[in-house]
Amino acid sequence: METILKKIDMSCLSSGDLREAAEFIRQGKLVAFPTETVYGLGGNAYDSTASARIYAAKGRPSDNPLIVHISEFSEIEPLVKEVPDVARALADRFWPGPLTMILEKSERIPKETTGGLDTVAIRMPSHPIANMLIKEAGVPIAAPSANASGRPSTTKAEHVIEDLSGRIDMIIDGGSSDIGLESTIVDLTVNPALILRPGYITIEMLREVIPDIEYDKAVLKRMKDDTIVAKAPGMKYRHYAPKGELTIYEGDMSRVSQAIRASAEEMLKAGHTVGILTSDELLGSYEDLRAINLKEKTGTLYIKDIGSRDNEAEIAAGLFDALRYFDEVKAEYIYAESFTEGGIGQAIMNRLMKAAGYHIVTV
Repeated sequence: METILKKIDMSCLSSGDLREAAEFIRQGKLVAFPTETVYGLGGNAYDSTASARIYAAKGRPSDNPLIVHISEFSEIEPLVKEVPDVARALADRFWPGPLTMILEKSERIPKETTGGLDTVAIRMPSHPIANMLIKEAGVPIAAPSANASGRPSTTKAEHVIEDLSGRIDMIIDGGSSDIGLESTIVDLTVNPALILRPGYITIEMLREVIPDIEYDKAVLKRMKDDTIVAKAPGMKYRHYAPKGELTIYEGDMSRVSQAIRASAEEMLKAGHTVGILTSDELLGSYEDLRAINLKEKTGTLYIKDIGSRDNEAEIAAGLFDALRYFDEVKAEYIYAESFTEGGIGQAIMNRLMKAAGYHIVTV
């Protein structure tokens, strides 16, 4: 299959730019497009064949639900059995934006789209291309992240090309995603409501609307569990993983940097390619490793700084890009610092732990 690459100038975006892509969606074809969170791989949510093609293109397990994207609140009505007041309240506060709500699905949504479940995950993206594409298509768009299943999510068109070129019909290049982590997912079919996946919309923000909302126990677990029924994307399987072996170090930050240095030096001396995922605050702790590396002509070292610990949004935006960078340089062993599990940090650590297969070292 030949994949069409369409680059769009965001400064002069018009509905005409998306006419062909919208027609592809109506025809049951697959289009990757940018959202404010990550790039999505879209198909007609009403078309069971299109949903099956999404799973096949990604190599995604068919029991892992897809998120259905809409462009305005009225479009939720045909998708669900009823719209509870709490959903309206959340939409008023957070839509359009990086929040997904799980509700009881209507008969119009095929189970191929919902991973066999009687519930459906719905969100309204704020990205102009995503929102306009849904409007132009005239149908809700089922769209998981536009990456090969298990790999780091895509925040740039070039990442999508790497994973899916030749397997889907079109890739829309609209530049980099701003947030860099997938949406927060909230289950409204239970009482109290539960957060199934943390994201940019934090539990503190959600409690302004739903005071008793909590995390699902699966979110806070620190070990792999394949017995989980995946009510939302990302709950059950290993996700976001680079090709190299990723280990997270947590504890006092000075000890974390010492432990990472020791592990990196050991693997470098053995001739391996090593990556270190760090922050502004600890970057200096590893700089002399570069000199040692060059002097002793051991393995190869790559250090990726993803921003300041005081700016969680910056860390989140750079995380997946950093993991893909380590794939590009063929890092065999990757050592990552942990981050505070509060606010957006909860989402950052959720993604990191899944990427590492819950391989965490406490120092």
